Amino acid sequence: MGYRVRLGALLLGAVTACSQHPGPAPAPGATTAPAAAAPAVAPPGAGPRIVMSPDFVHIEYRLYGHGEPAVLLVHGWACDADYWQGQIEPLAAHYTVVAMNLAGHGASGSNRSDWSIANYAQDVAAVARDIPNRHLVLVGHSMGGAVVLAATPLLGDRVIGIIAVEALRTVGLPPLKARDIEQRVAPFRADFIGATRHMVTTSLFPKDADHLLVQKVAYDMSLEPAAVAVPSMQALLAMDFAPLLPAIHVPVYAINSDLVPTDAARISKALPDFSLDVLGHSHFPMLEAPQRFNARLLQDLGAIAARAAH
Repeated sequence: MGYRVRLGALLLGAVTACSQHPGPAPAPGATTAPAAAAPAVAPPGAGPRIVMSPDFVHIEYRLYGHGEPAVLLVHGWACDADYWQGQIEPLAAHYTVVAMNLAGHGASGSNRSDWSIANYAQDVAAVARDIPNRHLVLVGHSMGGAVVLAATPLLGDRVIGIIAVEALRTVGLPPLKARDIEQRVAPFRADFIGATRHMVTTSLFPKDADHLLVQKVAYDMSLEPAAVAVPSMQALLAMDFAPLLPAIHVPVYAINSDLVPTDAARISKALPDFSLDVLGHSHFPMLEAPQRFNARLLQDLGAIAARAAH
């Protein structure tokens, strides 16, 4: 149970972490693919696009670059699309890049009562159906990793791969019991701002991390509305991956830190086409070490694209 306690702490810090503006970034059921079309192109800074999720929540996203596949970036708990800012330019040099805000985050709508992973997956599917690319790679950070896994069956053979960042560590484990979930969520229900800032500063970065970055992320994440963040945390901690995994038929790459061990052998029993890279000591490798993270992300994207071409 010690592992689950530590994992619970990370999930409450990977609750998976993120919020409304990243810290000072170190670097600048449809199953049929749509008819082939030229991928959408938008220069950096192009205006946002809006789609409606099935429960009538408006979902905001921005489009960059061009080419196949489209790389759809999904942020984590209490975060927003700005957490990927350091990845946009490097990725857009090779691919179409989509940076979206899940419902209740960033500029997307909050008129939702069910903050489940399944509903977040529908947000991703709504954005994916709004772009013309034939092939998609879904990239999810923290809670976003669970979200993109749940979104994959909704998009059929358009999805050619998944990249999970600081995510999916509980695949192959039974879900937490309700009383354990409540115990972990209770501090956030009582004092969301204080509990979130404490979690970020004590659990999600190494001790030698940049102090300003840590404080900025802690502050930003604590700005997420508790009415969205607390039930989202509950949904993530309660998630049972087992019913979903048989529908995953694409390679799944994970880029995780060593903050909490990732049992790749256990995960591979549930997801046979699973690969793990251990990178750094932070829950936010895209912020703390963007150049190293971007190199690994581009490597994994290239491997997925090459496999899809054969």
